[in-house]
Amino acid sequence: MLETLSLMGAGFLNALTPLNLILMVLATALGITIGCLPGLSAAMGVALLLPVTFGMDPATGLIVLGGIYCGAIFGGSISAILIHTPGTPASAATAIEGYELTKKGMAAKALSVACFASFCGGLLSCISLYFFSPFLAQLAMQFKSPEYFWLSIFGLTIIAGVSSKSLIKGFISGILGLLISTIGMDPMEGVERFMFGESTLYNGVNVTCALIGLFSMSQVMILAEKKIIERAKAAKFTGSLIISGKDIKRLMPTITRSWVIGNILGILPGAGATIACFMGYNEARRFSHHKEEFGKGSIEGVAGSEAANNAVTGGSLIPTLTLGIPGESVTAVLMGGLIIHGLQPGPELFTSYAGMTYTFFAGFVLVQFAMLLVGLLGCRLFAQVSRLSDSILIPSIFILCVVGSFAIHNNFTEVIIMFIFGIIGYLVRKLDLNAAAIVLGLILGPIGENGLRRSLYLSDGDPSILFSTPLCWLLIVLCVLGTASPWLMSLWEKRVQKLADK
Repeated sequence: MLETLSLMGAGFLNALTPLNLILMVLATALGITIGCLPGLSAAMGVALLLPVTFGMDPATGLIVLGGIYCGAIFGGSISAILIHTPGTPASAATAIEGYELTKKGMAAKALSVACFASFCGGLLSCISLYFFSPFLAQLAMQFKSPEYFWLSIFGLTIIAGVSSKSLIKGFISGILGLLISTIGMDPMEGVERFMFGESTLYNGVNVTCALIGLFSMSQVMILAEKKIIERAKAAKFTGSLIISGKDIKRLMPTITRSWVIGNILGILPGAGATIACFMGYNEARRFSHHKEEFGKGSIEGVAGSEAANNAVTGGSLIPTLTLGIPGESVTAVLMGGLIIHGLQPGPELFTSYAGMTYTFFAGFVLVQFAMLLVGLLGCRLFAQVSRLSDSILIPSIFILCVVGSFAIHNNFTEVIIMFIFGIIGYLVRKLDLNAAAIVLGLILGPIGENGLRRSLYLSDGDPSILFSTPLCWLLIVLCVLGTASPWLMSLWEKRVQKLADK
């Protein structure tokens, strides 16, 4: 114990050197800038800057990459809030409430809440990174194919929460996402499915392209249409950047729940920040005492999404560093950086290279403060984007959509895919379906399919394997509760109302 505390203290002393502090602030600011731009995800930012770190000390290089990682996850919320265009997939749920707040002239408050929630989620995830790595890594090891199947089903029950207007339309949207997720090479038999001879679809539809189309290009079409009819312009920016003590007290239960959600999902390979943001948003809505604000601009919805997706950052590093199992795409790139620096993820990082590891941990903590500082100082400047005229906004978003889609793999086919999803997103809005539910189906479909088919393959077709472990049953119970939650919460609200009337 004393040795661990000594390593932690030495790590902070090493991380607080002037060079490390300057680099982490610059890296965080660069990460926020990357996150603001649709299509330039956190993974892309880390991958682009990875060669720059080759000449650095391994700990310093990892701190720089960590700054880009955390900054980009938060940065995605800026464009999501201001122009309804998630900069990264992890901010898709933030756009639901954030843009409604912007239209009310509360862009500054939405951004400051997102920044504060991101800071809290990221900082709390560092606690897990420091103290709970062994336990959480063991939990991740318990998830096998049957558990991943039920995890995907549980994720799909979130549709019941994000579909506030019509549950039926929400499930239709989710099924549409599941159908789209079947495009690509069959994971078990290697048979082409709905690829139309296009090799770009070998690994399925690129989720980033789909998100850019559904949220960004469809927004261009909506803005263009409203320009012809009458566009609802964002209200004048007059809000304060300071979060009141009353707001913090209201948001902390939501942030704490989202921290737990984000940490757990962060350590599960394949889950990641995109699913976490929807789960955090869903739980914020489920437990809120102000449900009437959701869909019209709720700071709890913004905080729930942003705290969860930033809590993933620390959680995803746990299996990466302890087991060599990346929690998501960004940590896979980070693991590549470790290997390039001659470091092998695993127990040796906490023994032979413990000094470097705890310096990185300390730097990761300090990155959260850098993100809070840069985010709050830049909020007022960022918020002015919502006042841009249509003549600037529409072509700017259009160009970012095209460039962002092409930049993913330097492939023009993915630009076409983005346009197709833009049309789908436009029709989804016109038919009052749910774009968020489509994204959930698209992401969770492969996880559920792989889990189900591999389970049945291992058991020679015996479905009892899906009910073979206590963890499976725990997830089944959560699935039932998740599906029934709108009904149960409605009954509870009626009971409370009756008691209040008496």
